[in-house]
Amino acid sequence: MFGDRWSLLIIRDLMVRGLRTYREFHRSGEGISTSILANRLRKLESFGIITIEEDATDRRRTNYRLTEKGIDLAPILLELLIWGARHEKTGAPCELIDKMAKNRERVLADARQRWRDRDPTPLLPNFEVSGRDHRG
Repeated sequence: MFGDRWSLLIIRDLMVRGLRTYREFHRSGEGISTSILANRLRKLESFGIITIEEDATDRRRTNYRLTEKGIDLAPILLELLIWGARHEKTGAPCELIDKMAKNRERVLADARQRWRDRDPTPLLPNFEVSGRDHRG
């Protein structure tokens, strides 16, 4: 189910970055090809991790959304984010990662509440990759 790098990145982008549309995933900067993206979205839907919903404001557009099964991956993704920022160079501000690490339960509760409310606010703010290095 998660044997390739793209599936986890799509789930991360839904949960953490607030991406919702095919176009947003394709333009996310990861370099995923259109055929691989379409394939992974279909697979994640078939596994019950994501679902497709019609956009409320534009019926021609569809949005991808995590299912309850998908949002249950939040603790795993949070730990991967914290681990990655501690051991690799990332654009994540040190203060943000430290705050997330110290407040895991609150971060997870916020993520789940945003999911329930269909709040598209990303778990992480949009920040540019900088020369800052968060390794702890």
